[in-house]
Amino acid sequence: MFTIEHEFDATIVTLIDDGEIPLQEDVTLSAFASCVTVEQYDERSDQVQKITFSMAQLRDLQAALDLPEGSYQFRRED
Repeated sequence: MFTIEHEFDATIVTLIDDGEIPLQEDVTLSAFASCVTVEQYDERSDQVQKITFSMAQLRDLQAALDLPEGSYQFRRED
């Protein structure tokens, strides 16, 4: 299950684990113009953990999901 909300400066997607027990905490993705953040509550530390992806890192992640094992680098077309 997931929700999508459009805020003033970001689109917020929340992924809710509704699978088999044990369930994981919700994951929240916030897409801004210059970066994407991923947040999840960590009950061990009682804090929200946050990761920030640049748009280039997000592009690389998207490509990596469709490629076989290996090392890759995007090249600029001049």
